[in-house]
Amino acid sequence: MTAGSPSRVVRGFTLVEMLVVIVLLSLIMLAIVSSLRSVAQGSERASAHFERLDDKRITGNFLRGVLARVSARRVTSPERSGPLFEGAPDHVAWVGVMPARYGAGGRTFFRLAIEPQQQGSALVLRYLPWSDQPRFPDWQQAAVQVLVPGAQGLALRYRDARQPDESLAWSESWSPVDDLPAALALVVTGEAGKLLQTMEFPVWSLPRSDPRQSGDTTSTGGG
Repeated sequence: MTAGSPSRVVRGFTLVEMLVVIVLLSLIMLAIVSSLRSVAQGSERASAHFERLDDKRITGNFLRGVLARVSARRVTSPERSGPLFEGAPDHVAWVGVMPARYGAGGRTFFRLAIEPQQQGSALVLRYLPWSDQPRFPDWQQAAVQVLVPGAQGLALRYRDARQPDESLAWSESWSPVDDLPAALALVVTGEAGKLLQTMEFPVWSLPRSDPRQSGDTTSTGGG
């Protein structure tokens, strides 16, 4: 330093100040990461919610479609003398028409029930191409479509349109062998009885299979 030059002291950050800055930056980064994680988790929950809603819509539309075309053609066998329809509290089986967009189309044997799967129980639809026979096929040979994964319980009810008292029209099983139910309601539950899905569908018979419209009450077969 030359004579007469003003003195200037250069002062940097102390170690304590550097540590304070680092801590503050860490807190800010932690808050930002936490916020981003919350946004991502919220987005995932929303996506999962909409996916479940979409699955319910697809399942409902599919069941509504196959139950809209149920065969009312009568079969003659020692076991029955009416439509090939089996309505129990925990499963339902019928002859209907598979929508072409879901398979080959045409008349099909259907069975809806809760069944064990590799990753737990599920609501399962079994189906097999129809053949002219007076009874349901061996369901173990049928194709399987999982409709509601994780389902553990299925409660079914059937509506009898001939019952004048609406409070008595619904029953847990379908006993009239000479006719089809007018509607079907189902409740699907999961673990600990959690409600997964509830649906109600009208049951429509195929026009040409309904003996009330054709006058044929003695035809045999399951179609």
